[in-house]
Amino acid sequence: MQLCIFEDIHYEYLEPVIFARPACELICGISTLREKILRKFDNIKYTIHVRQHLAPFLQEKHPDIKINSIEDDEAFFINGRVLANDEFWRQIPVDIKEDCVFRNRDMIVAAKVSGAKLSYLKTRLTDLYSETDFDGLPVVKVDIKLINYIWELINAHPAEMINDYNALVNKSQENIRGEVFSGSHMIEKSNIFVAEGAVIKPGAVLDASSGPIYIDKNAVVFPNAVVGGPVYLGKNSQIKSCAYIYDNVSVGEVCKVGGELEHSIIMPYSNKQHSGFIGHAYLGSWVNIGADTNCSDLKNNYGSVRMYINGEAFDTDSQFLGVIIGDHTKVAINTMFNTGTVIGYACNVFGAGFPPKNFPSFSWGGGSGAVTTYDLERCIETAKRAMARRNYLMNETEEIVFRKTFDFTKKVRRRLGYPY
Repeated sequence: MQLCIFEDIHYEYLEPVIFARPACELICGISTLREKILRKFDNIKYTIHVRQHLAPFLQEKHPDIKINSIEDDEAFFINGRVLANDEFWRQIPVDIKEDCVFRNRDMIVAAKVSGAKLSYLKTRLTDLYSETDFDGLPVVKVDIKLINYIWELINAHPAEMINDYNALVNKSQENIRGEVFSGSHMIEKSNIFVAEGAVIKPGAVLDASSGPIYIDKNAVVFPNAVVGGPVYLGKNSQIKSCAYIYDNVSVGEVCKVGGELEHSIIMPYSNKQHSGFIGHAYLGSWVNIGADTNCSDLKNNYGSVRMYINGEAFDTDSQFLGVIIGDHTKVAINTMFNTGTVIGYACNVFGAGFPPKNFPSFSWGGGSGAVTTYDLERCIETAKRAMARRNYLMNETEEIVFRKTFDFTKKVRRRLGYPY
């Protein structure tokens, strides 16, 4: 039987961090949603089902993974928006024999499929699945929530930090494997993992008394940085001197972070290395945050935060929520983000005052000045320069994703009166 982690038609409310990746590649805790699903299976053959324009880019990024290809006569489908925790696996048996579909109201959570129905689903691999594609299968009702909005990943993040750490770390082994200089301090050392090649420099404090700390391969914690768990620092990433990294921070690979960070997820290849505060935030890849940038993550009246997604306003039912920033966005020094701000894909944010809370993809400007559309060719050229600084070259498939995203987001800029 082949596992298919599929993308359905409801992905778009995960914007703006969904433009360059399928839902299953989003991070919550230490791991992606895909990685959490795969932990349940032993060496199962699997495929990722994605939007067609993403398939070539994702295939080049993951050459060992089958993309949009089902070869077996039986398949187990799991929605890429699921958070595969213990509650999920209590309701979804992986050894089910008979064909059926697991539904939460009108949402497809998972399905075991074979025969004619699977043959039909194979023909639909170039499109996104909808609920009607699984019609005709026996229905099993489950009470499993799918991830619909990015703030749900932020809210689920603390529990997933603990779950992922426990899944990744064998506490019966020696887990301080990197270089830890004298003069650094570890509190609750048994709750700290330092991988091979990682370096903890003198004066650094790793305090795991409130949650575990995982420092991945070749990561560096600079002198006088303070890290209070739960915290994850990805491969080849850095925590700069005098940083304060508070609880529930997950930093992807090849990132630099500094200043104050709290309860935030930063995807690979992004930098927030200077002073300033970011909290209850979600940053995509290739984001650069200028020095002394701050975000508010709590309203003055302590009320629920409202946020714009795809140009539509939502009550998040969250008291704490900072900023969400899409891939390839650059933020100038001294920028101020209001509570619940959404900055789109490939923006250039600058200017005095607060930028609009609804800042669509490919926007140029902000603060008290006018906001207009970021010229696509200039934007791509800037992205290529930034990526080259990390010895990463944007290939043709990635540039296609860039251009397609510009086209997909025109409608929001048009609605706001931008030259789209």
